[in-house]
Order: sequence, then C-alpha cells, then structure tokens
Amino acid sequence: MKRRKHIGSSLDDWLDEEGIRAEVDAAALKAVIAWQVERGMGEKKISKSQMARAMSTSRAALDRLLDPKNDSVTLRTMARAAKVLGKRLRLELA
Repeated sequence: MKRRKHIGSSLDDWLDEEGIRAEVDAAALKAVIAWQVERGMGEKKISKSQMARAMSTSRAALDRLLDPKNDSVTLRTMARAAKVLGKRLRLELA
C-alpha cells in the first residue's frame, strides 16, 4: 500500500512546502477586497461610473480593482475605493 505524504498536514503546511503560500495569500486577499468593494457598491447603490468618478479614477482602474484575478491594483486605488464606501483600508504583515 502506498503511503500518502500529506495526510494529517494542513493546507498551510502544503503551501509552505510548495513555496507558494505568499502568492496564494495575496490572491485570496485581492479576491476578498474585490468582493467587499462590489458588495459595498451594491449596498450604496453606486454604479461603476459613479464609483470611478467619486474615486477620481478611470473605469478601467475600477475594473482592475473589481477583477479578483487582476493583481495590478495600487494601494491608492484600494484606499480611494474604501473612502468612497465610508470604510478604511487595513493591511498588515503577520
């Protein structure tokens, strides 16, 4: 019988072993931020055009922010979106 190497280990252990934990964590964080901004826009009934205007940015920049797979978003863009939604952006190193 073949013994399975990862039985009993955590996903974090496997991600660390593969050397991809930081990338996976960053992608997950970006997806959560995109979801939160989209949800906030829905709650405030703000269209994409209105949101981009309030952020003093382009629709293309807002689309990058709302795309969970697009990681080319600046902190400034995320902070502006948070401000428009009455929130604040909070990032941390752990």
